[in-house]
Amino acid sequence: MLGTAPALAAVEQCRFIQAKPDREACYDRQAIALAAKRKPEATGTSDDSKRTDSLEQMKHEDQAQNRQLHNICRGC
Repeated sequence: MLGTAPALAAVEQCRFIQAKPDREACYDRQAIALAAKRKPEATGTSDDSKRTDSLEQMKHEDQAQNRQLHNICRGC
């Protein structure tokens, strides 16, 4: 709970700025900071790509195994 207090305080500061251009600039800075925090979460897609790569590798290994089995048993 204490860790969220500074983040909320930063959000509250923009609301009390009287000049509209300054207030909008404050909101823009917060949006950029929030996007930067969310960006590491987007790296989770690299886990999906790793999973896809491993699935592709397994498919190639399975195909190689099937070729070997078909060469051993011709017409069984």
